Amino acid sequence: MGKATGFLEYERANGEVIAEAQRIQNFKEFHERLSFEEQKKQAARCMDCGVPFCQAGAMLAGMMSGCPLHNLVPELNDLVYRGCMEQAYDRLSMTHSFPEFTSRVCPALCEAACTCGLHTEPVSTKENEKAVIEYAFEHGLVKEEVPAVRTGKKVAVIGSGPSGLATAQLLNRRGHEVTVYERSDRVGGLLRYGIPNMKLDKSVIDRRVKMMEEAGVHFVTGANIGTDEAEIKKLKKNFDAIVLACGASHPRDINAPGRDANGIFFAVDFLSKVTKQLLDSDFKQVPYELAKDKNVIVIGGGDTGNDCVGTSIRLGAKSVTQLEMMPKPSEIRLPSNSWPEWPRVLKVDYGQEESIYKFGQDPRIYQTTVKEFVKDEAGNLKAVTIVSLESKKDEKTGRMQMVPVEGTEKIVPAELVLIAAGFLGSEQYVTDAFGVEVDQRTNVKSEPGKHRTSVKGVYTAGDMHIGQSLVVRAIAEGRAAAREVDEDLMGYTNL
Repeated sequence: MGKATGFLEYERANGEVIAEAQRIQNFKEFHERLSFEEQKKQAARCMDCGVPFCQAGAMLAGMMSGCPLHNLVPELNDLVYRGCMEQAYDRLSMTHSFPEFTSRVCPALCEAACTCGLHTEPVSTKENEKAVIEYAFEHGLVKEEVPAVRTGKKVAVIGSGPSGLATAQLLNRRGHEVTVYERSDRVGGLLRYGIPNMKLDKSVIDRRVKMMEEAGVHFVTGANIGTDEAEIKKLKKNFDAIVLACGASHPRDINAPGRDANGIFFAVDFLSKVTKQLLDSDFKQVPYELAKDKNVIVIGGGDTGNDCVGTSIRLGAKSVTQLEMMPKPSEIRLPSNSWPEWPRVLKVDYGQEESIYKFGQDPRIYQTTVKEFVKDEAGNLKAVTIVSLESKKDEKTGRMQMVPVEGTEKIVPAELVLIAAGFLGSEQYVTDAFGVEVDQRTNVKSEPGKHRTSVKGVYTAGDMHIGQSLVVRAIAEGRAAAREVDEDLMGYTNL
């Protein structure tokens, strides 16, 4: 696979990243692509390792290792190395629904499990994937299949995020009539309103959705399914199967004194508001009023927290501080975190890079949380009291917990707080409306490895099923759910 000595001859090279000073002036994507010849060299680094952990998609130590879609990575890299881009696209599309999404927002689980990365830099599979899919779009190779024969079966997909779109794509290709319901005003779910435009330009979503519509998928926006009992009965009557792909959209809150102050938002609501105004105005109106000249506190250290940092900087924030409850990760992989497990090491993402450029320091403060939100006389947020945390064993449960350290309280100015502390699971009004069982985490329950819910004819996929996770896992979930639905409807499946 690739060039036998490629990993010895070529060093890893990534496409150019637009400098912080320029990219924080707008909401455009800022990762450039390599030249075709340079991309071939990068693909040549795939080392014929014999055991491609990159495509395993296995859970190790509670974390995903390798691609959950089981993309045949060595074969893909080999085709890119040889310049066979059309065949590379054919190979990729056999296992992947939307490479244009993951090649922009995936943390590259394949690269983290790359054998080449054990002793040197991993193969740049993510950029190779982006080169393939964009080449395919540019040369008219991407086509949503219009089924020659319709089965007469109708399927409703509730939610148009990555899992819902993947489910709809495959079921439509099979010949079923698919209708996707989305409660927002635009299709895309998490892809549309949970991920900022500079990470995933929304025209990329529109490009794919248009093709799916032309292939026969019906999209209904502004449909908040679950709020009307009569609507649920109508869906169950009119459709042969229903797939719940509504995401893990119940955000975790911070219940501290002063929580009712004006100026505190859940991260996803803040990011949605920014993206919606940009899209509504065709990027002519930037909602600077949300953060300009404000001291911003972001509570949470994951991808969403990082997106809030980058977005706040683009909106002209006076300062940005990011609070993380857990200790600072090691800068190198520890023996307890052996390869090919996902590396639990310190990562400096684009938002932190921009904060370092803009304010001269990493915005993150570790082992810290908010103890109190401080309001002014008008009820507006003016400051937060933060407190340091330490790890202690809970005497009742025996588990280690992060608890406040007495005497470490500090008051810091803040006019805007963004809560990016993760999600607790599916929203109750949806699961109640369909009568499906949920587990302790409020994820929709199914048999292990299956997608059938406790209600006949109702299935589930994505974060609503497995909890908050990655776009690539959501796509894998959607594809698996589609196969299960198809098999139940037809008695067999060829998906």
